[in-house]
Amino acid sequence: MRYTVGEVAELAGVTVRTLHHYDAIGLLVPSERTAAGYRCYTSEELERLQQILAYRALGFGLEEIAVLLDDPAARPRDHLARQRKILGERIARLEHMLAAVDEALEADDMNVNLTPEERLELFGDWLPEDYEDEAYERWGDTDAWAQSKQRTARYTADDWRAIQAEGAEIEQGLAAALADGEAPDSERAMDLAEAHRQHLVRWFYDCGHEMHRGLGRMYVDDERFTAYYERVAPGLARFLHEAIEANASRTA
Repeated sequence: MRYTVGEVAELAGVTVRTLHHYDAIGLLVPSERTAAGYRCYTSEELERLQQILAYRALGFGLEEIAVLLDDPAARPRDHLARQRKILGERIARLEHMLAAVDEALEADDMNVNLTPEERLELFGDWLPEDYEDEAYERWGDTDAWAQSKQRTARYTADDWRAIQAEGAEIEQGLAAALADGEAPDSERAMDLAEAHRQHLVRWFYDCGHEMHRGLGRMYVDDERFTAYYERVAPGLARFLHEAIEANASRTA
């Protein structure tokens, strides 16, 4: 088989100008020419071009490629073995880089920028990542989820301390109102419910009143949230739920 320079360029996915350059530097010289002086390439020269392009893709310079291909002791299999070894090493490096990027993403998602000591201090035996899948299933397609993930990924230990201190202050205020016999729809209770909502807006996501109602219902429907507020004060989960409902109605 004989191929014109145009046919070779199309088969190999290179430009005619590239083939002319390879000819000029002696890297790929066509063994034949037509009567009109046009280059003609044989199957053997196409095989050499394949090796050239493979080495180029691996980052070898043209002079290095010429030395490798012109080595009389080298067989075609030797070139394939060398290329496979280089590709294997490159794949290993890329896999290592991919693992490092995945670890960085996981750290960003789970706030692992905190030290183990800080995590223990702030969260105790409650680990945010333990609830990650469930939270994503509930809210992963919402703007609030994306907003919360973006914000919390940047928080330092001092930020979390401020969040917890502010949250505890609101909870203690609610517990005191409950202990004083305030009704959930009293001004005091509704103002505390609004402070609870603003706490979420300030630190996590834009929480409108309807979304806040949904959270309030979860506090009494999900035993885990109920148990959390009951530890602060018996009856607090329902009191907060009803205060949230009253505050949303007041605003409406």
